Amino acid sequence: MQTYDTILVPIDVYSDYELVVEKALAIANDSKQLHLLYVAYPQTHVEPYGFFLEKDFSEDVRAQALEALNEVATKYKIPQTNVNVEIGSPSDEIHHLAEKLNADLIVVGTHGQSGLKLLLGSTANAVLHGVKTDVLAVKV
Repeated sequence: MQTYDTILVPIDVYSDYELVVEKALAIANDSKQLHLLYVAYPQTHVEPYGFFLEKDFSEDVRAQALEALNEVATKYKIPQTNVNVEIGSPSDEIHHLAEKLNADLIVVGTHGQSGLKLLLGSTANAVLHGVKTDVLAVKV
């Protein structure tokens, strides 16, 4: 059986992620092999009267998500250096980080509701397309 040295675990820190992290830990020889990732959508607010035409909340979102993800890392003894927060499209950011880390495996949660999404979920389905590594989809 193939062993995995670098495992990327994209999670939503504001949803059920425990099973995904636990499955990744069960596969890894050491929690240091795991790299956590949270991807947030860009947050922009436009004022209706134009006083502050546009405010980018991305850094606020990044800071809050990083704090939550660091708590997850501490709970599972994953090094803080293996914690990543990105702003953008989830599947694009997962692909980018997997390539950057030269990940052997991506462990992603899925809870799709209908059609193909019932099988995988929209993010998990998008991750599978164009990825160059193994993917484990965990039903949450």
